[in-house]
Amino acid sequence: MRAAQTRTYNLTMRRTSYEQMNCSIASALDVVGEPWTLLIVRDAFYGVRRFDDFQENLGIARNVLTARLKKLVEAGIFRKIAYRQRPLRHEYRLTDKGAALFTVIVGLKQWGDRFGVASRNGKPMELVDRADNKPLDPVLIDALSGQRLELTNVRAVAGPGADQATRDFFDRLALARPLQR
Repeated sequence: MRAAQTRTYNLTMRRTSYEQMNCSIASALDVVGEPWTLLIVRDAFYGVRRFDDFQENLGIARNVLTARLKKLVEAGIFRKIAYRQRPLRHEYRLTDKGAALFTVIVGLKQWGDRFGVASRNGKPMELVDRADNKPLDPVLIDALSGQRLELTNVRAVAGPGADQATRDFFDRLALARPLQR
């Protein structure tokens, strides 16, 4: 499916491409923003590789899984590798581009652990160190300064790839923001 097309899911909800938006988040959502997609990627991080295993673990309809996997392969998130010739069967393995979604999955897990319904009785899943099996508490750190990034110590500004509308938007935000000292 081409990103510029609109797909009807039901009578009340339509999915439109974010391709025309000058926004990295919107372009990421064009690839991974459909229902089930991030759960498929999550399962790949767990080590799931085969269609039947994705289908069984997620309980997703086969036609939906087929469509999502096809889109993820086309987007370069997965590579499709034959593991049997007769009948032809494939594994879906994360590419470097797919592996880069790890921080997104961890961020969603942390949010779900704090606010999600699934965490009412404690975290449904823990991340542990591969070497010593000790629980981990991931944080977002700036690679240059080592500073922990939080909403209170960062702000968004127009970047080098911003078009004029995006620059104008951030300029309006800066004018509306009181100077902080």
